[in-house]
Amino acid sequence: MQIWIDADACPVVIKEILFRAAKRTSTLTTLVANQAMNTPPSPFIKSMRVAQGFDVADNEIVRLCEEGDLVITSDIPLASDAIDKGAFALSPRGEFFSKENIRERLNIRDFLDTMRSSGIQSGGPAALNQSDRQAFANQLDRFLAQANQT
Repeated sequence: MQIWIDADACPVVIKEILFRAAKRTSTLTTLVANQAMNTPPSPFIKSMRVAQGFDVADNEIVRLCEEGDLVITSDIPLASDAIDKGAFALSPRGEFFSKENIRERLNIRDFLDTMRSSGIQSGGPAALNQSDRQAFANQLDRFLAQANQT
């Protein structure tokens, strides 16, 4: 099992939580982005730079992830594609995406996208706060503990 990070949009504080978890649990963790990424020295943490372009990093994560891997992303279509491959997906806000909830999340995303396209301004997501960071860390710890039991 390894962790794949949709790193272009992942907040620094979430990356730091992931770096500590990777070292603590010896879990291979890869940041995928279309720009150079700084990573701490560790045999368990690496970065992969992909070409610029729409969904290039997302497509590379989907291509490389395998059943049982964990994908860190706030991108709902990427989470859905990862789940379709048998991987798991967790948002930087600590929302665990699953087969049971991903279709609903896709529908909401598509609805909001349609609203924005018609000129209705819905605003963006709220800034990441301490409770979001804590929710993420708790979900990640639970997932890694279960993964290490199998």
